[in-house]
Amino acid sequence: MKFSVDKHDKYVSLRLEETRFTNDNAPGLKSELYLLNAEGFKNIIVDLSHVTECNDAQDLSSLLVGDRLCKAAGGLFIVTGISDELATIIELSNIFQSVTFVNTIEEATDFIFMDELEKEFRGAK
Repeated sequence: MKFSVDKHDKYVSLRLEETRFTNDNAPGLKSELYLLNAEGFKNIIVDLSHVTECNDAQDLSSLLVGDRLCKAAGGLFIVTGISDELATIIELSNIFQSVTFVNTIEEATDFIFMDELEKEFRGAK
């Protein structure tokens, strides 16, 4: 599985650099999400802008794992870069009811920083 990881203080972004999201590379994404969470990252952004094909909604279950890990750590899991082809299968899978989707990396980082500010304002860290 080809991907790139960009680590920051408050979040980490992971970009899948393959055009197909399949049962061959979904386990690799899931493993990387576990590793990043174990490193202490509670806010994770997954960029799927290179992905144009996903034939099985079951492959998207790795995104649910990331969402569960981040929520358990008190953070956010955000997916960005969804193509029209992916949007259809995401809608059919109802994964959008659990996972946060935004259009761009910038929106995702803004979302994370606003959440962190709100937590600081409320006194919860």
